Amino acid sequence: MADLPIVVGVDGSEPSLRAVDWAADEAALRGAPLRLVYASLWDRYEGALIAQELGRPVEEVTAPDVVGTARQRAARRRPEVQVSTDVLPDEPEYGLVRESRTARAVVLGCRGRSGITEALLGSVGVTVAGHAHCPVVVLRGSHDNQARSGTRGRIVLGVAGKREGAAAVRFAAEEALLRGVPLEAVRAWRRPGHATTGHPPPDFVQGYPQLAGTPAHLHELQAAEAVEDALRDVPADLEVHPRTVEGHARDALLAASHEADLLVVGSRRRHGHYGLQLGRVAHGVLHHAACPVAVVPEPS
Repeated sequence: MADLPIVVGVDGSEPSLRAVDWAADEAALRGAPLRLVYASLWDRYEGALIAQELGRPVEEVTAPDVVGTARQRAARRRPEVQVSTDVLPDEPEYGLVRESRTARAVVLGCRGRSGITEALLGSVGVTVAGHAHCPVVVLRGSHDNQARSGTRGRIVLGVAGKREGAAAVRFAAEEALLRGVPLEAVRAWRRPGHATTGHPPPDFVQGYPQLAGTPAHLHELQAAEAVEDALRDVPADLEVHPRTVEGHARDALLAASHEADLLVVGSRRRHGHYGLQLGRVAHGVLHHAACPVAVVPEPS
């Protein structure tokens, strides 16, 4: 595991270079190498940014120039990190999914929130996040092309059902420990129209004093139990803030993303299926979160 690199998909755009910055910081935290990959079926790069930096006509910029510029960016950001580059003659989504087989994580930039941008994210970011064999981090938020590490001081985890999402919990806990920040575990619950209210049992109230003396819905209690179960094996020295929120899971996590340095969600894959793999929650936060999003594959 120590030798596995953090892979960044680069395409010469500022958002992808911002992803290089973020991944370089992550590699430094983990003592991991950094691998910068440009995957494309085209021999030439058609964007203007690299040409401007190199002072050459656009038609003279090639794939090695793209990864070379990204490498220089990483070296300026974190000179202590070992960096390698590669050019893959393949569609980006397929090349990066293959890269994920031997990666610690894959990091991708996001171009913004316009309709065109969401289409681009859907064709690459969502495909990679839905099929990668390792966690995929998509750089949402801070769309000024500047990577900022640790500005909000917390990692947010979207908690799945009881005994689900163990890989996402481990990843989120590790991120929080590496950064020295608390882990906020969020579980949403909804109140069915026919639900009845009641009081939580005394032994449960001891762990959740905020529910003492107030009517509590069964679904809220189940959500709190799911959070408690998910956090059962996190390191004892990690500061943890469990939280339940009434409402839709996507809305709860999007709200929490405004106060997070990283939002972590799990994704359970369907074996042998190459269609859309992400659930509605993961798909929604990838498109709309206010901070970077990590999608962690869960075993089937």
